[in-house]
Amino acid sequence: MPVPVPRPRAIPAVESGQAPAAPIGGPSKEETPRKEATVVDNAATTNLTLLLIEDDPGGSPIVPDLLDSAGKPIRVRTARNLTEAERLLTDDVHCILLDLALPAPGRAQGDEDELAVLRHVLELAPRHAVLALTASGDAERGAEAVRVGAQDYLFRDELDGRLLSRAIRYAVERKRSDTAERKLAEGRLRAQENRRLERGLLPTPLLDGSSLRFAARYRPGRSRALLGGDFYDTVRTPDGTVHAMIGDVCGHGPDEAALGVELRIAWRALTLAGLCGDELLNTLQQVLEHERGDDEIFATLCTVDIAPDGRRAGLCLAGHPSPLVARPGRRPQLLPYDNNGPALGLLPGARWPRMQVELGSEWSLMLYTDGLIEGRVGDGGERLGQDGMVEMVGRQLAQGLRGEELLQAAVNEVRELNGGELTDDVAVVLLDRVR
Repeated sequence: MPVPVPRPRAIPAVESGQAPAAPIGGPSKEETPRKEATVVDNAATTNLTLLLIEDDPGGSPIVPDLLDSAGKPIRVRTARNLTEAERLLTDDVHCILLDLALPAPGRAQGDEDELAVLRHVLELAPRHAVLALTASGDAERGAEAVRVGAQDYLFRDELDGRLLSRAIRYAVERKRSDTAERKLAEGRLRAQENRRLERGLLPTPLLDGSSLRFAARYRPGRSRALLGGDFYDTVRTPDGTVHAMIGDVCGHGPDEAALGVELRIAWRALTLAGLCGDELLNTLQQVLEHERGDDEIFATLCTVDIAPDGRRAGLCLAGHPSPLVARPGRRPQLLPYDNNGPALGLLPGARWPRMQVELGSEWSLMLYTDGLIEGRVGDGGERLGQDGMVEMVGRQLAQGLRGEELLQAAVNEVRELNGGELTDDVAVVLLDRVR
């Protein structure tokens, strides 16, 4: 609500279509081209500029001593109609004073929308502060104008320079605050939507009926992201075989993350359809070649298919590090990687041999991406490597860590050894078989 003020004093006429003479602010900038910018952000460092839109400038409420909070004169431009207003509405205008009695363009006779002109101005100038000018006693219309989008309303015959100067400053600051709050809310909403989207793209293991225990950790290298170029999945087919996969698309951006999701979904569909080994990887390579945005993009992959009895598995490696297996009473070790084939997308017609490995009656099998082993150790630039990882996991197993706790401890220690956040994506999958 406006603050009551003294009765008005005499008001000089202001020439329509141009800025008034000094001391109000100097020549008009009518020829300045409009730019896409947030005009209210300039208010704190430059003289304020007011655009008055009124069809009777001779009866204008503008007084010649409008000052901002620093005592600088507020520049004034006048427009008799919205056509002139649009021409004068450049980026150095901070506030609009709109006479609500001004007819709106295209308004049909009998149209009862008394705020049509305000709606038009708000659409024309969404980034500008707007003050609505109405007749004395018409508070209801003024309040409705604020509800529609104006920053405040003023009564024509209860206006003087002090009140108008203060109202302009208030409107500009309120618009600035509203704009910042809206951008913050939009940013939070986008972040929430992105988190929901990325969380929905992470896999839900399909292991119903299996006695194996599953755990996974995922840490994208991109700042403030939930999904990177690493991907993994685990499913159990009707014959009782448990299939697990982990892969890494080269690069760390959103395109690589999207491609990783596509490959994961394709792997799940192909596995459930009965493909495995070389046939499955060959089909995945075709998917990669069709979906990648650049011929240089490739992906490494590790797949294992664990027999229904849980004692043996088939292993295929496409340029990917070999899994780690740990058994009771024995040091952890890497599975054989002599027949490691090329990464997907590098060699047309490549082959990926499937190796048969013995797991035993009780074991833990850890699949991981290279982000876990390429972190630095100390200040010398040395990498942790697979040997360092095997030693680290062996020590953590000896401390009694299992499942999620083991993976969390492994990722945390790798990060600490690196001296800070890892720049590469990290994905780790752990499958356990216990008696």
